[in-house]
Amino acid sequence: MKALTWQGKRNVSIEDVPDAHIVEPTDAVIRVTSAAICGSDLHLYELFGPFIGKGDVLGHETMGVVEEVGPGVTRVKVGDRVVIPFTISCGECYMCKRGLQSQCETTQNHDYGTGASLYGYTKMYGQIPGGQAEYLRVHRADVNCIVVGTELSDDRYLFLSDILPTAWQAVQYANVPDGGSVGIYGLGPVGQFSARIAAHLGYEVYAIDPVPERRALAEKYGIRTFDSTKSVIDEIRDATDGRGPDAVVEAVGMEAHGSPVAAAAHAAIGLLPDAIARPAMDKAGIDRLSALHGSLDLVRRGGTVSISGVYGGDADPMPMKSMFDKQVTMRMGQCNVARWIPTLLPLAEQDGDPLGTADLVTHRVPLAEAPHMYEVFQKKEDGCIKVVLDPAA
Repeated sequence: MKALTWQGKRNVSIEDVPDAHIVEPTDAVIRVTSAAICGSDLHLYELFGPFIGKGDVLGHETMGVVEEVGPGVTRVKVGDRVVIPFTISCGECYMCKRGLQSQCETTQNHDYGTGASLYGYTKMYGQIPGGQAEYLRVHRADVNCIVVGTELSDDRYLFLSDILPTAWQAVQYANVPDGGSVGIYGLGPVGQFSARIAAHLGYEVYAIDPVPERRALAEKYGIRTFDSTKSVIDEIRDATDGRGPDAVVEAVGMEAHGSPVAAAAHAAIGLLPDAIARPAMDKAGIDRLSALHGSLDLVRRGGTVSISGVYGGDADPMPMKSMFDKQVTMRMGQCNVARWIPTLLPLAEQDGDPLGTADLVTHRVPLAEAPHMYEVFQKKEDGCIKVVLDPAA
């Protein structure tokens, strides 16, 4: 089958790889109908090479049609249209029963001290082949297939795999009081959904991003936006009685611009042999923290910063004195997709599409164009906000 594979830093290609097939009795195989490129995939494209094997299949935002099921699968059947959460969970362990599927004790990766296995996302998370391919092997299919309807477009459902529940969790973790205010740092796909969700829940939203096309898309949903290339914190404080918003969602992560030192660290680690680069990444302060530091500065005293952006270093400098003085609460973590699906699936199917699930994709292209679109997405060219790949095209 054809699949998008990692070949090196900023080097991905479509290759022939072994067909996805049933390995365990609880497996299913789906024919992929849509697979999105996530902002997290850009971390693999740019930085996480020491944790990836050449030829690894990427992608963790996937949906399709069930082609085959193992003998142990009882809930899912051939022909079902399904969305696949990016986290692989068992549904039965201590963590899963508490709605912490991203920490599933059955699929945790003890060699790296990390949480649940993920599709298409490095040795740290199981090195499981991803879904930017013609077919995908779904692990523990009865637990990890979201069966959806057949009448609405893929775009209404696809983002249940990751970015829609990630955004919902980010806003929930922000702990915004009723009728309160929330800042959104970053208007990539997760930031877009976070802003729309916050507005849907009745909060006052202040969204910050340097890219005009991203700000314009958010403004379609009545969201007030600000250009992060300018000084905007005082302006937002003025709009919130001088305090700052009750909460801030940081939806950028390690790709934030504004730190030449961190950019140099990214480049330097990419040149190291894997055996040296892996511990360096684990222990170094390698992240660009401008969005996170901006969030901590912007949030009001006693407020909450909710982090949905992905980070990679364990020794990043943090403004502890200011955080303590302001009494800031921080919540963060990989999304527990299954926890939020009962709330989000009805919203995705609701008449009028209140969260605009079908109004995010800027580029839908054949799978063969994936290598080019990785570059376009990373460079934020051609108004690119969200890319969906079609293996059948």
